[in-house]
Amino acid sequence: MNVLMIGNSHTYFNDMPHLFATMCESLGQEKPNVTMLAYSGRALRWHTKEYFSIRFALLYGNYDYCVIQQLGHPFPGLEQTEPEVRALSALCKACGTKPVLYMTWAKKDDPERISEISAAYRTLSERYDTLLAPIGELFETLRMRHPEIELYWRDGLHASKNASYLIAATFASLLTGQRDLSKLTDESIDFDVQFDSEHPRAIEDRRRLFAALDPKTAAILRKTVESALPCK
Repeated sequence: MNVLMIGNSHTYFNDMPHLFATMCESLGQEKPNVTMLAYSGRALRWHTKEYFSIRFALLYGNYDYCVIQQLGHPFPGLEQTEPEVRALSALCKACGTKPVLYMTWAKKDDPERISEISAAYRTLSERYDTLLAPIGELFETLRMRHPEIELYWRDGLHASKNASYLIAATFASLLTGQRDLSKLTDESIDFDVQFDSEHPRAIEDRRRLFAALDPKTAAILRKTVESALPCK
C-alpha cells in the first residue's frame, strides 16, 4: 500500500505517518510506503496554489490513498475548504488514488467548534466520494467519556502522544480494513518540539522515539476507534 499524506503540523506531529505505518504492519499487513507533504501552518489553499509537488507525487507516485488535511486552527470553514477538496479529489481520482479526508479537532479551550468542523468534513466526504477519518469526533467522544486522557500537547492545539496514537490507529484501521485493533502495541511516538518563531521546530533527530502509553489508556483509544468506524 502506498499512501500520500498532505497537510500541516497536525499531520507531522509525533511522526504520525511513521506510527501509522508501523501499526499497519502490526495488524498483519505489509508495511505501507508513506510519503508526507506537510508544512507548518499551511492550509490546503497553499498546497493547491503551490501544486507542483502534489501534482508530481500523485501523477507518478502510484498512490493507493491520499490523506487530505485542512488547516485546523482556525478551521477555514466549508466554503473555503470545498474548492481545495474538489480539486485534490479530482486529481486523485484521475490518478487512480482514493482520497481520504482527515477531520481535525477543536482547540482544547473551544470544544464547541467541533460541530462546524464535523459537519463540513462529512458534507465534503459525501459530496466528493472520499473516505473519512473522523478524528475530531473521536477527540470529542474521549473528551466526554474519558476526560482523564490528555489528547493535547501543551499548547492546547497539537496532538499529544495519546492523540497521535489515536490518529494513527484510525488511519491504520480505515485503510487496511482491520477493525480489530487488539494486536496493536501500547507504543506511540513522542518527539521533541520547540517554538522559537511563529511555527514549531523539531529538535530531535533520532529515528526511534517510541514511548509506551499507559496500557489502560491505549486500550481505551483502540476501543474508541473500533466503535467509531463502520464494519468492513
